[in-house]
Amino acid sequence: MDDVIIVGGSFAGLSAALQLGRARRRVTVLDTGLPRNRYAAHAHGLLGHDGKPPTQILAEGRAQLGRYPSVRLLDVAATALAGTRDAFTVTTAAGENLAARRLILSYGITDVFPDIEGFAQCWGRSVLHCPYCHGFEVADGRLGLLYSSPLSLHAMALLHDWSARLTLFTNGQDLPEAEHAKLARRGVAIVTGRVAGIDHRDGHLSSIRIEQGDPVPLDALFAHPRQRLAADLHGALGLDLTEGPLGELIAVGDDFQTSLPGVYAAGDLAHPMQSAHLALSRGSMAGVHCHQSLIV
Repeated sequence: MDDVIIVGGSFAGLSAALQLGRARRRVTVLDTGLPRNRYAAHAHGLLGHDGKPPTQILAEGRAQLGRYPSVRLLDVAATALAGTRDAFTVTTAAGENLAARRLILSYGITDVFPDIEGFAQCWGRSVLHCPYCHGFEVADGRLGLLYSSPLSLHAMALLHDWSARLTLFTNGQDLPEAEHAKLARRGVAIVTGRVAGIDHRDGHLSSIRIEQGDPVPLDALFAHPRQRLAADLHGALGLDLTEGPLGELIAVGDDFQTSLPGVYAAGDLAHPMQSAHLALSRGSMAGVHCHQSLIV
């Protein structure tokens, strides 16, 4: 029996495994090899790794975990979870049944792309989600923001530090008149028509097509699509969920424990603020709290 099985081996999962491995606990990490940020060519703002491909950072992390004999990495999906504290079982896609005293869920989220032609092809290249992660590379360019909720207006305010050439695409949604005035004072152009598609070449956009109107030339578009949990494994355990700004998340306490004792969660699936930096931090803390719960 393992001390801990970690379901999801991206930034949060590997960070948790590192803490537990250093504590010499038996750990198995299950991973599908499909991290959320696989669409991005480079990760930015991550101290010591700025400009590296995310897949390279993860590969280096996996290699470093090879130092710890009590940690094993399995490239296989988990298909079912069951049990209670000190007696959990995990079934894998290979048909293997694993047992552990604790579980850490870190299988992340999936971005649900809107039905806009070209959006998926540009995601992570020129359709971006975070100015802190990608804004420097497109600074002073013609930047747009696809409106999805009132929170989008906060993102528009942030973008002013990266460019003065900003366009808000409401995609047919209504904005409060007061917001129109605020945006106008900031020099933000507003395009009210529905977005019909994105013109691009190999994922690098050149303009946004509007259903009724001329295409709008653009260098990068920021967007915040809806999200869903990347797997439904939490359902069988009956874990409590909470509503985030873009979709449901697994509810956790200050110790990263879920509503079921012995099950912890970290990374994008458990917090509305999402980035590799935060996933590393929260994964590490989830590993520490999980380890401390094993000490009797």
